[in-house]
Amino acid sequence: MSLFRTKSIESLVRDGQQKSKLKRALNAWDLTLLGIGAIIGTGIFVLTGTGALKSGPALPLSFIIAGIACVFTALAYAEFASTVPVSGSAYTYSYATLGEIVAWIIGWDLVLEYLFAVSSVSVGWSGYFQHLLSGFGIQLPTALTAAPKAIPGVKTIFNLPAFIIVMIITFLLARGVTTSKRVNNIMVIIKVFVIFLFIAVAMWYVKPVHWQPFTPFGFNGVVAAAATVFFAYVGFDAVASAAEETKNPKRDLPRGLLYSLLICTALYVIVSAIMTGVVPFQQFEKNLSHPVSLVLDVAGQNWVAGFIDIGAIMGMTTVLLVMLYGQTRIFYSMSRDGLLPKLFSNVHPTYRTPFGATWVLGTIAAFAGALIPLDKLSELVNIGTLFAFTLVCIGVIVLRYTRPDLPRAFRCPGVPFIPLAGAGICIYLMLNLQALTWQVFFIWLAIGLVIYFTYSRRNASINKEEQVQAKEGA
Repeated sequence: MSLFRTKSIESLVRDGQQKSKLKRALNAWDLTLLGIGAIIGTGIFVLTGTGALKSGPALPLSFIIAGIACVFTALAYAEFASTVPVSGSAYTYSYATLGEIVAWIIGWDLVLEYLFAVSSVSVGWSGYFQHLLSGFGIQLPTALTAAPKAIPGVKTIFNLPAFIIVMIITFLLARGVTTSKRVNNIMVIIKVFVIFLFIAVAMWYVKPVHWQPFTPFGFNGVVAAAATVFFAYVGFDAVASAAEETKNPKRDLPRGLLYSLLICTALYVIVSAIMTGVVPFQQFEKNLSHPVSLVLDVAGQNWVAGFIDIGAIMGMTTVLLVMLYGQTRIFYSMSRDGLLPKLFSNVHPTYRTPFGATWVLGTIAAFAGALIPLDKLSELVNIGTLFAFTLVCIGVIVLRYTRPDLPRAFRCPGVPFIPLAGAGICIYLMLNLQALTWQVFFIWLAIGLVIYFTYSRRNASINKEEQVQAKEGA
């Protein structure tokens, strides 16, 4: 059993067509909103303040650099999605091009990305929700407002709002993709309206003098901020996980990926430019958890703050929904391939969703958000995403040379240069992450390899295919 054995494209597509019991209910519009739901949230409402402290007024450049890495990667994703329209995203693409061991590593890596991202965002959601409640004079018991030791000098034991929101999202996803789609679409429209409201109000208070000097920390500061705000783009690849629930995946998946990414990058650049133009970047240190509110305070437009809280809550809710959605679909694909227990690929007869996987993963994410401090949750998400993006960029080059005959509804332009540029930028951003992040990342991969060699390798469904081929050859 070779560690680098691959599943043929034909068998992957056949499994997706014959074995999939998921409901096809999504079109290009739904996928675009799914992508916007995944991307716009924590990036605008939280990370803009943190990024500004590293880059200064050049924060829009940091978002552009991170966005370029994602656009290059999205072009590679789009080719894969149109060629292999099967659930599993980067995991499935790696299985077809780079081999089983690489596919397992990327699948296990995506567990890190999505699961911890859900938990991280749930903590941010809890903060904005509590801020909104305080506006109505409602205060939760202190012990139920944060994870243990999350706030120095304050005794907290459980983040109840974070736990509840993830369980609500889990319930929606378990009920079916149609219900989840409607909720996501409505919330995306509301949060985009709130962002346009912020732009319309705050743009009149921009003072160009605040943009001088534009790069106080040099290009290194811009890149460091790009590595930080890259979290803002985490999750756009979840669109590719919707392949088996898309009506016309070969046409609509590439559109959904690229449209959502371009729209969100434009909004990030505009909002971050306005924020650093209204408020000197040094002042964001005063309010890292609500930087948008700080801008409105400085502009004297407090009446918009309530709308911003609602927009942030809506934004983070859709991020939670899409992240957990992507996680369950990857587990579904890995389970169907035999690399994980069959529980994770069982589909509910009525709702036509991976019911068991949804509730198991949702419950784990809910408890993680409720019991683990935010700084411990978020430090691994970026490296997991960048690693996945790197392998997708490499994979599309490999597939071009190993299977040039495959019909491709969408072709990534400039192969191999654009995918190589995408992989290079991702690796460069990874190298700008902390050493501790790398250490924990390697520990996580080591745990995954133990599971692979003790369970997944011998239970892989590809074993049966190899046995049949061996008998036929004999």
